[in-house]
Amino acid sequence: MSNAPRIFSWFGIALIVTTGLIHVMNASDSFQEAAYKGWLFYANGMGALVAAYGIYRGKRSWGWNLGLLIALGSLIGYVASRTVGLPHIPAEPDAWLEPFGVASLIVEGLFVAVCMRMTVSDRRI
Repeated sequence: MSNAPRIFSWFGIALIVTTGLIHVMNASDSFQEAAYKGWLFYANGMGALVAAYGIYRGKRSWGWNLGLLIALGSLIGYVASRTVGLPHIPAEPDAWLEPFGVASLIVEGLFVAVCMRMTVSDRRI
């Protein structure tokens, strides 16, 4: 493997772990809104660790795909929670610029971009 894909792999690992960490840090607060949201935040963190392990081990097929599922799911959940709301949780249109939320959007968007770059550069994904 050349240096460029290795650097992108490490960057992807850092991004998906950061995504999981942000969600785990906010999980306890999420239980106040709905128990399922708190559990989803913890599941996000665990899934992010599993995805990072898969990317690290070179199992790009499932590591990157799981990370992509987590990142895109998080992005969709963020947008839905601020526009139409989530089950049993009303929309929060005033929460678009919440610091952890914005940080999460940036990290998830960067992960998706790195994942797409790896898909183009390495057909083994």
